[in-house]
Amino acid sequence: MTQPSAPVPFDARAFLRTLTDDDILNEFRAAEALLEGHFILSSGLRSPRYLQCARVLADPARAARLASELVSRLPKEIRDSIDIVVSPAMGGVIVGHEMGRALGVEALFVERPEGVFELRRGFRLKPGQRVLMMEDVVTTGLSSREAIAAIAAAGGKVVAAGALVDRSNGSVDLGVPFFPLIRLEVPTYAADALPAELAAIPAIKPGSRKEAA
Repeated sequence: MTQPSAPVPFDARAFLRTLTDDDILNEFRAAEALLEGHFILSSGLRSPRYLQCARVLADPARAARLASELVSRLPKEIRDSIDIVVSPAMGGVIVGHEMGRALGVEALFVERPEGVFELRRGFRLKPGQRVLMMEDVVTTGLSSREAIAAIAAAGGKVVAAGALVDRSNGSVDLGVPFFPLIRLEVPTYAADALPAELAAIPAIKPGSRKEAA
């Protein structure tokens, strides 16, 4: 009598990679998080596109879907090595929590009440604990590098960084392997060097800071 074959271990993450880049952009559009028009950035530069990740993360089901997709794209050796997720507040808090849920690990955040990122609220890292540093959007990478430095100062070891969106289109260097869900090239212009099609659109400032007079 033929013996039944041993069951093949089921890895749900192997079946999670179902979203194309267009699907991901459509998630942002559906949440009205990918805005198109004429925007004044906090730097003062102008752009025809603006990403409001808080909106795409406002829907828990959508946030979980995007985090699960990113987890499925992490190399297995990195995914399996992650002990904990740490994100910079405020933008990274929700997506960091969702990544922790998808990975099955805890999620903490660093904050900077005095201008320098640090762990607070009783959060601690064990010496050598392997960390995924998670952002919502990375542009210049400055806050990400500062968060990575804070994690190292707290005893953690950042094995990789992740983000929903790499707005640098692949040019940023964080000093660790970096895995964004999607890369976007978002052009920016000085206010006195706008292309004609952008200058023809009234400018708005969608961020939290008031525009300087």
